[in-house]
Amino acid sequence: MAIQMSKFQARLVTGIKKFQNILKIAKAKDINESDTVVIVIDILSELFGYDKFLDVTSEYAIKKTYCDLVLKIGGQTRFLIEVKAIGLDLKDDYIRQVIDYGANAGVDWVILTNGCVWKIYKITFTKPIDKELVYEFDILKINAKKQSDLEMLYYICKESIGKGKSALEGYYLQKQILGRFFIGQVIVTEPIINVIRKSIRKIAPEIKVTNEEIKEILLSEVLKREVLEGNKVEEAKRRISKSLKASIKKEAEKVDKEA
Repeated sequence: MAIQMSKFQARLVTGIKKFQNILKIAKAKDINESDTVVIVIDILSELFGYDKFLDVTSEYAIKKTYCDLVLKIGGQTRFLIEVKAIGLDLKDDYIRQVIDYGANAGVDWVILTNGCVWKIYKITFTKPIDKELVYEFDILKINAKKQSDLEMLYYICKESIGKGKSALEGYYLQKQILGRFFIGQVIVTEPIINVIRKSIRKIAPEIKVTNEEIKEILLSEVLKREVLEGNKVEEAKRRISKSLKASIKKEAEKVDKEA
C-alpha cells in the first residue's frame, strides 16, 4: 500500500536516527517503566508528530484503573497506549491488559509498547470481544532508507489519522480483504462457483457437475475449517453479501436504463 510521505519523510528519518540511539542507551541501562513512558511521549511528539501538550494524555482513567497514555485528536480518542519498561518482553498478560482498557473505554485501536517494540491492535466489539494484531515494528530494527519500514511508522503518525478514514484503517481493510477468511468466503460465492463450473466444462465437457456439488467439495475438502467458522468469517460474509447486493442492484439499474 504505497503512501506519499514527502512531507513527513524527513521528520521520520531524523527521528529514527535520534531515537535508535536513545533507545539503545536506555535499554543498556534497563530503565524503569516511568522513564520509558517519558521516552515514548517524546517519540510520539518528535517522530509521530503529536503535540505532547494537546494530543497526549497521561494516566487516563478507565473505570477503576489507569491507562498510561491516550492520543486524542480534536477531542476524540484515537489510541490507547500501554507502556512497559524497556527491558520487558510484551507478554500475553500485557496484551490482555491493553485490550481490556480498549474494550472498557470503547476504543478500537490500542498500542502496547516497551519503547522499542510497538504492537498495534484492532479491537472488534463482538460477543465475545475479539482482537487482532494488525502489525508490529521494532524501532531499533527500522531501516530509514526502506519505504515499507517508513510506512509502518506513518500509519500511526498524526498526519495519517486526519478527520476521515485513517491510513491505518485503510491498511487494516486491505489486510482483511487479502486475508484467508475473506478470500475463503469469496471462493464459495455463486459468481466464483459459476466460473469453476464453466472451467470444468471446458476441461472435461463430458463431466456434468452442479454448483451445489462444487460448493460441497470446496467446503468439505478444499478449504480448511478455520477459514469457514468464527467472528472473522461472519464479518467477511456480511461484507461480501453487501457488496454483491450492491453489484446486482447496479447491474439491474443499468439494464433498466438501457431498456
